[in-house]
Amino acid sequence: MSDVVVRARGVCRYYERGSETVRAIDSVDLEVEAGELVALTGPSGSGKSTLLYLLGCLDQPTSGELMLFDRHVAEMTERDRVRLRRERLGFVFQRYHLVPILSVAENVRLPDAFARRRTPDAAIADLLERVGLTTLANRRVEDLSAGDRQRAAIARALVGRPQLVLADEPTARLDPGEREAVGRLLGEIASRGVAVVTATHDDGLVSASSRTVRLRSGRVV
Repeated sequence: MSDVVVRARGVCRYYERGSETVRAIDSVDLEVEAGELVALTGPSGSGKSTLLYLLGCLDQPTSGELMLFDRHVAEMTERDRVRLRRERLGFVFQRYHLVPILSVAENVRLPDAFARRRTPDAAIADLLERVGLTTLANRRVEDLSAGDRQRAAIARALVGRPQLVLADEPTARLDPGEREAVGRLLGEIASRGVAVVTATHDDGLVSASSRTVRLRSGRVV
């Protein structure tokens, strides 16, 4: 298998809005290799999040060729795509999507329930140490700061040892110090050979990235 994790050729995603065709993603070419931290940038509405959803198999292209791990996404069954998301992808959402009444450690373990596995306690402890949350493992996430919640969300995304991490505006709700810490963490993840693609407006995160892909009106510019 090649080091290319993502390969997109002429990928389009169009929506019908009444009589209007919205070209959310329009003929995008993109390759992402293992170990890269790629920042998708551009104004709001440029297609960054839509492209992330396509790369995460949460949506399907209208046309074009999209390959993940040398497999054509269009040729996968829904079961194949679900398995891919569970076993090889990690997602970090802008609004965290954590369960407020559960502890940090319990939230990090949540993907295990869907994947029908149990990550060893030592592996959970190692993840929490990597994101700097060891002392907060038993704290309910509703009591955490925004930065700590985002780091918990990143740990949850890593629990299945994904080979591709997709992060949608991971620093948007954080203060400057927290943004810097999350940027360093994403860079550390990429340094371990994981492909990381993030949609962001954060200049600091863009500077920390190994490559920037700028979108405007659904196209790479």
